Amino acid sequence: MTTRPGREQQAEGGGLSRGRRETTEERADRRWGELMQEIRVAQTGVQILFGFLLTVVFTTRFPELSATDRTIYIVTVSLGAAATGALIGPVSFHRLVAGRQIKPHAVVWASRLTFIGLLLLLATLAAALLLILRVATGEPYVPWLVGGLVAWYLVCWYALPLWVRSRYTNGKADDGDRN
Repeated sequence: MTTRPGREQQAEGGGLSRGRRETTEERADRRWGELMQEIRVAQTGVQILFGFLLTVVFTTRFPELSATDRTIYIVTVSLGAAATGALIGPVSFHRLVAGRQIKPHAVVWASRLTFIGLLLLLATLAAALLLILRVATGEPYVPWLVGGLVAWYLVCWYALPLWVRSRYTNGKADDGDRN
């Protein structure tokens, strides 16, 4: 039997039991705290990026942008707004459902919002990089460079964690810990 460090405990009667000994509510509290810590990092980054994007339209160089660059800008700002909404959404979600005895469900939905927010953040970063590098260089290699950076984000944010998950677990989440 393959074991994962820290995942097995001595059970009553001397055998091993898998996972933590926590109630559904305790698990929801733990998962909520973990999710909030994760979101803090992404929220800060997306808010700073979004704030920067909002100021671009007021620069003296903005009227000189080509129609393509203006379209990229509009798409980028829209994606940034959507990412901001999705990544701040779990806070509002928690406020509106607090005290209703549905935290396990709230955690699942907040986790989904966070995942969508990260996908939107990825798209926002890609669009922002495309715009900035097009304006800064005007070089034809810019889409390739941005594509390479997006591939790097995908490796760091999704491929590596999924590989580790498949390598070190049996693929089954413990009592809903998948979200």
